[in-house]
Amino acid sequence: QVTLVESGGGLVEAGGSLRLSCAASGSIFDEYTMGWYRQVPGKERELIAAITNYGGSKVDDSVKDRFFISGDNAKNTIYLQMNRLRPEDTAVYVCHILLRSGPDAWGQGTRVTVSP
Repeated sequence: QVTLVESGGGLVEAGGSLRLSCAASGSIFDEYTMGWYRQVPGKERELIAAITNYGGSKVDDSVKDRFFISGDNAKNTIYLQMNRLRPEDTAVYVCHILLRSGPDAWGQGTRVTVSP
């Protein structure tokens, strides 16, 4: 079983920055992909960025000039650096992990609110 704990959300003014963290713990003895999704009421959850523990990462084109994903394999932790935030970035950001062997898990989400 894998557990995810997110942190770093909050209220920020437009143009500001936030850094989200997601720490995975539990039975992690495999290659995995971890990602950040964002959830806005009334819309489908969308994948913003993902990273593996074996050397790959991708950020959605819509935010790739402002958001950056990184990871610390030793800590099974990923980070999402969000710069030049806009009100439309307001959402609950949810972390996800998918192990190559199959199990996956979701975090509880961290709320990001960007004021105009």
